[in-house]
Amino acid sequence: MTKLVVFKFGKGSFEAGFPVTLQIGEENSRAETEVIGELPPDKELVLDFNNWQAIYRNLDFSARPKGLPKVQKVISRDVECLQAAEKLRHHLNQWLQSETFRNIREKWLEKLQKYDQIRVILQTEDYQLQKLPWHLWEIIERYPNAEIALAAPSYEKVNFFPKTTTKVKVLALLGDSQGVDIATDRLILEQLPDTKIDFLVEPSCEDLTDNLWQQNWDILFFAGHSSSHSTGETGQIYINQTESLTISQLKYALKQAVERGLKLAIFNSCDGLGLAREFASLQIPQLIVMREPVPDRVAQTFLKHFLQAYSQGQSLYLAVRIARERLQGLDGQFPCASWLPVIYQNLAEIPPSWQELGMGNGGGSAVLGSPQVEQLPSLGMGHGALVSRLSSSFSSVSSSPESTNKVKRSKLDFLWLIFISLITSGLVVSVRYVGILQTLELQAFDRLQQLRPDEKPESRLLVVTITEEDVQAQSQEKPQGSLADESLLKLLKKLEASQPLAIGLDIYRDRPVKSNLPELRKHLYNNKHLISVCRVSDPLSEHPGIKPPPEISLERLGFSDLVLDPDNIVRRHLLALTPPPSSPCKASYSFSTQLALRYLAAKNISLKFTRDGAWKLGKITFQPLTAHTGGYQGIDASGHQILLNYRSYSSLKTFVPQVTLREIITGKVHASTIKNKIVLIGTTAQSFQDYSSTPYLTTGGAIEKIPGVLLQAQMISQLLSAVFDERSLLSTWHLWQEIIWIFAWSLVASLVVYYIERLFYLTILTCIAIVSLYGICLIFLIKWSIWIPLVPPIMSFTISIIVTAYFMKNYLNLSKSTQIVVINK
Repeated sequence: MTKLVVFKFGKGSFEAGFPVTLQIGEENSRAETEVIGELPPDKELVLDFNNWQAIYRNLDFSARPKGLPKVQKVISRDVECLQAAEKLRHHLNQWLQSETFRNIREKWLEKLQKYDQIRVILQTEDYQLQKLPWHLWEIIERYPNAEIALAAPSYEKVNFFPKTTTKVKVLALLGDSQGVDIATDRLILEQLPDTKIDFLVEPSCEDLTDNLWQQNWDILFFAGHSSSHSTGETGQIYINQTESLTISQLKYALKQAVERGLKLAIFNSCDGLGLAREFASLQIPQLIVMREPVPDRVAQTFLKHFLQAYSQGQSLYLAVRIARERLQGLDGQFPCASWLPVIYQNLAEIPPSWQELGMGNGGGSAVLGSPQVEQLPSLGMGHGALVSRLSSSFSSVSSSPESTNKVKRSKLDFLWLIFISLITSGLVVSVRYVGILQTLELQAFDRLQQLRPDEKPESRLLVVTITEEDVQAQSQEKPQGSLADESLLKLLKKLEASQPLAIGLDIYRDRPVKSNLPELRKHLYNNKHLISVCRVSDPLSEHPGIKPPPEISLERLGFSDLVLDPDNIVRRHLLALTPPPSSPCKASYSFSTQLALRYLAAKNISLKFTRDGAWKLGKITFQPLTAHTGGYQGIDASGHQILLNYRSYSSLKTFVPQVTLREIITGKVHASTIKNKIVLIGTTAQSFQDYSSTPYLTTGGAIEKIPGVLLQAQMISQLLSAVFDERSLLSTWHLWQEIIWIFAWSLVASLVVYYIERLFYLTILTCIAIVSLYGICLIFLIKWSIWIPLVPPIMSFTISIIVTAYFMKNYLNLSKSTQIVVINK
């Protein structure tokens, strides 16, 4: 049985002395012995303490508390600190051997055996008395199972709310970490068995108070900077790099936490005695603080050994003594390390064991299904029969010790998790449907495209580029644009001689041929392989359109209009449209479509239509986009649009063979390079600004822009590759498939939170899940060219984690285990 020894110090001082009353009794019972004595005046003891404290606080420690004044002097040496400590220890023991205190000393030796477990309480409001190293009293050192604590003169018992979980719940506040290693404290806490820990890392005052108000905690832990006022009446904790709080500023939240079951507070920070004194008015059962500035290693070593001893069955007091004495091994590096930890006790409360923290039941009751069920006393035949029936009903619960420590998963819990997942995924799907996520989804889609591997270059096309040098070389011909009529005539003659299957002139010519070049006019009229461009008018942008060349018939025209997303990036391929009646360009098919169809016709493949109006070329069906396709929500899907599947070979600009205008005209290009190919003619000169933005990035991280003629080549290549090479077109899932996909990730998140309660492991699993989701989306895009949702599942996953965690803390714990309490009269 634990003995309780209380030293009550009356009003006094070191100038006048202190009246002392000793009480000795059994734990949880009235004192059996009481004796009165007195400690004489001793002002020199205070001076010795102040001398030691000044030397200690000027040691060369790596971490110091904020708010603690530092004396500008030469750093103290370890040997000086040890000498001052020895002097203080000797003086303290001399004082406690005073004649007026002898009767108290003798009564202790009479009533207490050497190996008794003893809780020693010093009850005083004198700050200087509390600061003394009472554990150095030679009487305490004789008794290996005794530990000393401080207490305030005023106290009262707290009525706790009933506990609703079988695990020890810890609120770990990791405050301002500047110059302090609190990561190790966190790792130590995470090793605790059967514990649910919530970490608040540098929180705001509001976040801290919300957590204290809204949940039941068994232990409050703080690591970081703290300090006490010189009077010892108040203390401060630094919760982040800009905010510090006194206990009085957390008064109501802490009182609520105490009423909801807070039994132990550990302040693994510097100079905490003022915190403990201020905490006493809130009637918290037990506190553990560091009485002086504490180095990181000392704080972490104490925490490690204390939690290890406490969680393995030692009493709280004995665990503190074990951990405190283990610090003596650090005295060589950190003098007086074992002096620092001290307990501050509410005398109305009995320190709980670690198991009692988790069980949360009192001495007059038992919980069926727990190890205590076999210790129920006989209640008579009626009550005994009741207990027997209850035990039988719950035999599946109490069949083994392991099952009693596990949280019971019920069908109702899973129904709640499914309900949370449905609500969360439904919210995300709704937000997505109205287009709020479109920008994020398009950006994510771009990143996935950029990670695709390079493909083989396109061999069915040849691009004739008109460079800045080509433009300058035509200066004598005075061209109206990038290509003079004279140069165009020379180019067409060279190309026609090499027998290409189609020629695409991607240059606007809204004017007739010069009158002195009838041969060029004849070429434009009669060349059935030549396709030219015009631009359809757009009422929305008020663009009037651009006329086609007068010499080109309608069946050899293609529009050059592009579909731009809100960020001006080309991600869609417009195959056909219906021009407005007032448009100067009457072409119904795009420039790229016209050229691809000419090439396919030469291979005996013609355009057909399915019953639902989709295009069909060979075996390939081109399903048009709708207003809600993939990440696109509420877009204008008029005309026949498909997603543009870019082909990259080193870069977007090198996927197709290219020659310059000068090289063709001067005969440097062999006829075999041109024969049976689609030849595109267009400018790449920067001065004409015919460039379009793509989903890809340059090596410098900027959006990659390509010339219009190369963009047209990408579109033609997509059509030909789909037909001849079975290169997949970009596609998306059906809406119902995407909804199931989003819901599935929401449900996974809820299950993860339900089973993984530690924040550290939950964070790791969340990161793994998001990386896996990213990888799955990339695999689908590379292997099957399917664009599946990425951003909505991430949002659904994250929101479900937050909602489920909140729900678990505040509601679901009530249904995780059923406890039947039998009251023993």
